[in-house]
Amino acid sequence: MTIMQKFYWSVASAGNALSLYYLLTTGSVLASLIFAASLTYTVVGFYDIFASKHTLNRLYPVVAYLRYFLESYRVEIQQYFVANDLEERPFSREQRSLVYQRAKNVRDTIAFGTQRDLLEDNYLSLWHSLHPRTVSDTAKRVSIGGPNCKRPYDASYLNISAMSFGSLSANAIEALNLGALKAGCSHNTGEGGASPYHLKHGGDVVWQIGSGLFGCRDPDGNFSPESFAAMAQKPQIKMIEIKLSQGAKPGHGGVLPAAKITEEIAAIRHIATDRDCNSPAVNPECTTPMALLQFIATLRQLSDGKPVGFKLCIGNPVEFLNICKAMLESGITPDFITVDGAEGGTGAAPAEFTNRLGMMCLESVFVVYNALVGTGLKNQIKIIASGKTASSFDLLSKIAVGADCVNAARTMMMALGCIQSRHCNTNMCPTGIATQDPARGKAINVQEKSERVKNFHHNTMESFFELVGSMGLDDPAKLTPQMLKRRTPYGHLMPSGSLLPPLQDKDLLHDSSISETWKEWWQQAQSADFYAQDNIMIYPSELS
Repeated sequence: MTIMQKFYWSVASAGNALSLYYLLTTGSVLASLIFAASLTYTVVGFYDIFASKHTLNRLYPVVAYLRYFLESYRVEIQQYFVANDLEERPFSREQRSLVYQRAKNVRDTIAFGTQRDLLEDNYLSLWHSLHPRTVSDTAKRVSIGGPNCKRPYDASYLNISAMSFGSLSANAIEALNLGALKAGCSHNTGEGGASPYHLKHGGDVVWQIGSGLFGCRDPDGNFSPESFAAMAQKPQIKMIEIKLSQGAKPGHGGVLPAAKITEEIAAIRHIATDRDCNSPAVNPECTTPMALLQFIATLRQLSDGKPVGFKLCIGNPVEFLNICKAMLESGITPDFITVDGAEGGTGAAPAEFTNRLGMMCLESVFVVYNALVGTGLKNQIKIIASGKTASSFDLLSKIAVGADCVNAARTMMMALGCIQSRHCNTNMCPTGIATQDPARGKAINVQEKSERVKNFHHNTMESFFELVGSMGLDDPAKLTPQMLKRRTPYGHLMPSGSLLPPLQDKDLLHDSSISETWKEWWQQAQSADFYAQDNIMIYPSELS
């Protein structure tokens, strides 16, 4: 018998005896309550020792429940009472505070100097100019649309990234879309389809077509041109994005159990309510690079010439070069490519996938940008970076390494009121954002929260343009990787773009003196399949 078991028997025996004696001698209500508490303690402890499946309960009867109680609040205790302003992941208190302040339109400055270690390895910074400039109004938007696009889209530098109805509550989706309308940016639907809540307020929408083909499938799960055309030609739909993979869980499909499929979700996604809904890891219409490009051409025609692109998380760079070779051979190009970072996002995923797969956003964008430049395709294709973006510097760094504009998801949720409780996959979101619980979701005031989305976007963009001007530039398009400085282990600052040799226009197509890394990748690339035959990834150094 352990010490705690002996302690339990002693307390139970003495407690029951004394409380019973007190009850018999006084007969008071208080005595009854004390006896009931003692008896409850005895019964619970007896169950723990002789019937509980948990070792802790058997060895520490009753007391073990205190441990379970405290553990259930571990994240909150860590967040509010233990971690400092820079420690938390994925977003530190400093980053979250900046988002909240800008969303609420209150003071966002910090006093008494930086808390960051400016000599930290890989610390990113910028060199300012003694001749600051003002970014011209004509340089504050990005036109997305290649040579075959009839209806190009005039995009903001910062937009709302992919978040599905089903993952987020109806009111959260409405607030984001109304915020997008007020801010003048786009709102990505996520792979769950374009719901009425995405379309209700008239904000610009990017319709994402995931591997489940939700919203444009027939009863058997195959692509339905008629369903796609009916939705794609709605005026709110400005662009179409094919999702190949995402940073939170690259190479991973999903299952929506039949028990969770409501009539509303079934109608939006065009799925049945009496069976599980599978989202395969591979988009069934995009099994090869050539099939992907043919699908892009089909969607562009069915949408009456709207911009069509695809989203992916970069793994082996050779596999992206496979797509580039297919573009050159077919003559078909997307209007944009969304590059998702391995930093993850709003989607829940197995820990191994979230922690170990994919490239970080900055290095991914740098690879994609140089691959398009090296093949002479960049002037036809815009790059959208999708990764952690809390500040204008986060936005600027992605533009500097090659992105044309940026999508943000989690910080837009924070603008709505997300407190990073990390309960997104439990349906117990304390702020009513990442939940399908009607009572929780209705707590979101759509009008009020849409103002905060607009404020966060406006204040971040204002800071971004000011930051660009402080570098002596009048156009964000003039940013280059060399302007983004990285602290080396030896204490020196070096341009980020020097870690992997950049390419010049059509370098990969000519027998030029490109680096061995790029040469090896290009020789391995082939347009027939996504898979890199040798599956050898040569990479000299990480960019992020």
